[in-house]
Amino acid sequence: MTDTRIKNIVIVGGGTAGWMAAAAFAKVLGAEYSIRLVESEEIGTVGVGEGTVPHLKLFNDLLGIHDIEFMKNTQGTFKLGVQFNDWGRLGDTYIHGFGAIGHDVSLLPFHQFWIKAMQKGMASDIGAYSINTLAAPLGKFMTSATDVPASSPLANIAYSYQFDASLYAKFLRGYAEQRGVRRTEGKIAQTVLRPHDGFVEAVVLESGERIEGDLFIDCSGFRGLLIEQALHTGYLDFTHWLPCDRALAVACEKVGPPTPYTRSSARSAGWQWRIPLQHRTGNGYVYSSAHISDDEAAATLLKNLDGRPLGDPRPLRFTTGVRKKFWNKNVVALGLASGFLEPLESTSIYMIQSGIARLLNLFPQRDFSEVVIDRYNAQAAFEYEHIRDFLILHYHATERDDTPFWNQCRTMSIPAQLQDNIRLFRDSGRFFRDAEEMFATTSWVQVMLGQHILPQGYHPLVDQMPDQELARFMASVSQVVASCVDAMPPHQAFIDRHCAAPGLAVA
Repeated sequence: MTDTRIKNIVIVGGGTAGWMAAAAFAKVLGAEYSIRLVESEEIGTVGVGEGTVPHLKLFNDLLGIHDIEFMKNTQGTFKLGVQFNDWGRLGDTYIHGFGAIGHDVSLLPFHQFWIKAMQKGMASDIGAYSINTLAAPLGKFMTSATDVPASSPLANIAYSYQFDASLYAKFLRGYAEQRGVRRTEGKIAQTVLRPHDGFVEAVVLESGERIEGDLFIDCSGFRGLLIEQALHTGYLDFTHWLPCDRALAVACEKVGPPTPYTRSSARSAGWQWRIPLQHRTGNGYVYSSAHISDDEAAATLLKNLDGRPLGDPRPLRFTTGVRKKFWNKNVVALGLASGFLEPLESTSIYMIQSGIARLLNLFPQRDFSEVVIDRYNAQAAFEYEHIRDFLILHYHATERDDTPFWNQCRTMSIPAQLQDNIRLFRDSGRFFRDAEEMFATTSWVQVMLGQHILPQGYHPLVDQMPDQELARFMASVSQVVASCVDAMPPHQAFIDRHCAAPGLAVA
């Protein structure tokens, strides 16, 4: 009987994508598989985003990596959400927080009751009803408590991380190599295709070494060494909806305790990120080169730093979009090789994680069934398109017309599915999550409300709750959330006590 199992997996490229894949394969597939990673220290990694979404905890849990170990090794801080400044209007501030808003009543989400209460003057801003959005600007943080009732907001605190991605890759490299992954230093000079079917047979290094494989994972970044340069897969351009095509990144000295949130501040031709770590603060300006020069962008970025810059801004050029196929023949692209949707909601590392999980779920045999490949590509395209629409929402849902960039975003045509979601929410505050799309209803609600898409009505079943009871309900939820936040320690104090990096711990 012919053995059809995959034997040799070759990962082309290191960085976050490559070493996440190597670590996950080593953990899940075990010693029966040969896993080899090829990278060159001469080729730098992009390292644009150092923020994530809560899903990364599931990946670390799969590997058996505890929060404390992870945070110490990556100089990490905790993240309750993203603060958006000047997006809807100049002077605006709102937080897209992870986790729940209030609590649902029967079949209706909390925000439906909030809409009516707000219209009647019985409610505060939506941020007052979520522990994440209330705690973040106050600099409070803790992980979920185990000594409180299950119904308490303190029992289920959703959080993510802000960390040094290069240190994470280094940490995962050690993890993977301990479990049998072989790393080869070198640049790839040639990709050899099988003549009868066009599959990748081997890569040849500049040294002349030939590395053969059954399954190749392309983590080579924007250039897509295998998926594009060798297989000519093609690219779908999303620039019409996501017009930023450049970024400048620079770290600066840490000033004050780290905030438990990432900051996104709209600028004249894009937006600026601020990501506080234990030892420094990461910053960057994502912008449209059609609306501002590189020198002007650099000046804007440097003018808006908290502390002294720790180097010159590093430039990055990109085209937002995705490959026409994420899996082509025997090559699966992960990370920037698969596409790029910019770091606005910190989804880049999530997409690596999601791609790895999808591949393990649809792991092939050596015949590489088209049915399996088609399902992988369909699921990946679904995920990218829905994340794309969520990002477009931030740009399009603005009232700003003070610069040509924002005027373009405000007036641009948008995908029909996104337009339908906006129309439905504006009508009656309703949003329906599409199957397993990444961002949940609470995320869409917070961004739409934060950028002035205000519902005209609400679900008719809300009226089953009398007005006096509605007022008591809103007051009770806000009081419970406020008291929970009062009980939370400062973010810096929590880090110092549990997971300060070596050399940074406070005695």
